[in-house]
Amino acid sequence: MDNLNKNIKQACQAIRDADALFITAGAGMGVDSGLPDFRGNAGFWKAYPPIAKLGKSFSEMADPVWFDKQPEIAWAFYGHRLNLYRETIPHEGFSKLLDLGRSKPYGYFVFTSNVDGQFQKAGFDDALIEECHGSIHHLQCTGPCSSDIWAIGEEKVNVDMEAFRATGELPKCKNCGRLARPNILMFGDWNWISHRTSEQGARLQKWLEKLTSFNAKLAIIEMGAGLAVPTVRYKSQRTGRNLNSTLIRINPRDYHVCQGAIGLPLGAREGINRILC
Repeated sequence: MDNLNKNIKQACQAIRDADALFITAGAGMGVDSGLPDFRGNAGFWKAYPPIAKLGKSFSEMADPVWFDKQPEIAWAFYGHRLNLYRETIPHEGFSKLLDLGRSKPYGYFVFTSNVDGQFQKAGFDDALIEECHGSIHHLQCTGPCSSDIWAIGEEKVNVDMEAFRATGELPKCKNCGRLARPNILMFGDWNWISHRTSEQGARLQKWLEKLTSFNAKLAIIEMGAGLAVPTVRYKSQRTGRNLNSTLIRINPRDYHVCQGAIGLPLGAREGINRILC
């Protein structure tokens, strides 16, 4: 406990001293908002009992082949998640981070592997977010017939959770009328259209270069980024090294850090509340 309190104090000081805030987040960020924890098959199957009967893992379900083989199952999986994310209210940690980021001279940027759009829903500027795995709120053609990406808007996907099938008309490509799919990077996905995410990444890189040119002091707050798909962790660590900045890693399980960084074994919401002192 003494070591935790010491690390919290160090994190508070690093945040106070910072000229800019880099917020990085994995799936654990949304758990405190009530979103399911897909960690391991047990957590995934608890959230999706019909998939437990199929015996399929998250990586097996998050495979674009389902849109060709059984589109009603593919859209049951993604349609339910879309509906869930639309209904979810981001926890108060989001707004606290937003206020903090806005208060810094060089502002903030968000890097997230989450496809749920919760940062935008909480009021973060869409132009200051990189969604490295895409967004469930955007669509592309399954073909694809073009490189177009478009917002799904208010289009609804009805899902029969007992049968685990999407019902009614499924989302269609706005150009050719073929089946559409979420603009999300799936497993074994050769058809993901990446230019939206690439443009976000270019804006992030430009911001980091600006911080370097002005010798601005950066604090990195990472939340809920696990080891299974460590994209967010690598981004946090690489940025910390390149800009000689302090990484604060908040994670109830995978909180271990290299020398010079701060690890806090806490959930996202509690961690945010305790370091914003």
